[in-house]
Amino acid sequence: MDAMDQTLTPTFDYLPISMLNQLEYCERRFYLMHVLGEMEVNAHVLEGTLRHAQAHQPDREQEGDKTIHRRLYVWADSLQVAGFADVVEEETGAPRLTPVEYKKGRMGRWLNDHIQLCAQAICLEERAGVRIARGYIFYFGSRRREEVCLTEELRQRTAQTVRRAHTLIGARQIPPPTEKMVKCRDCSLQPVCLPQETNLLNGQGNLQEVE
Repeated sequence: MDAMDQTLTPTFDYLPISMLNQLEYCERRFYLMHVLGEMEVNAHVLEGTLRHAQAHQPDREQEGDKTIHRRLYVWADSLQVAGFADVVEEETGAPRLTPVEYKKGRMGRWLNDHIQLCAQAICLEERAGVRIARGYIFYFGSRRREEVCLTEELRQRTAQTVRRAHTLIGARQIPPPTEKMVKCRDCSLQPVCLPQETNLLNGQGNLQEVE
């Protein structure tokens, strides 16, 4: 039996893996989206949605001795997270699994994409009983597939992000705007978040973007 030939039971009460990406990027963005259900569509969000719709219809195909799973539902009981992996490459024999996440634009300075990929890998490890050493993130902007080593440090950071998510949810209080205002520049939720206006109301002045 192939490593991924398992019955997957949906676990809807677990934290969505995609929300770990939002949290690692900005706590306030995470809270607005996951807790308050806010969502705004700008050009960046629309482009990313369309690219995913074109590239990731759920299916399974064979390429030589490699099976390609697209939009595969996974979850991890240890992290209490669940969601979809864009692509999982399964090589027969060993077996070996490699998650591949697709993203709009180019690789940024932050670890949010890496955290999302690492969470997917941990889910796959629990479901298939294998160890995954690396995954990849394909950026449409650069047309490059970046290798991500799933180090112990990255795994610990991912677990910390999950714990931080539950802490924020339990606090029932929206976090303040990020201090790295450069992140707000292309954020679709800026009209809802109003970071500079919020800082002014809190007496913190008009923060400048941080490079």
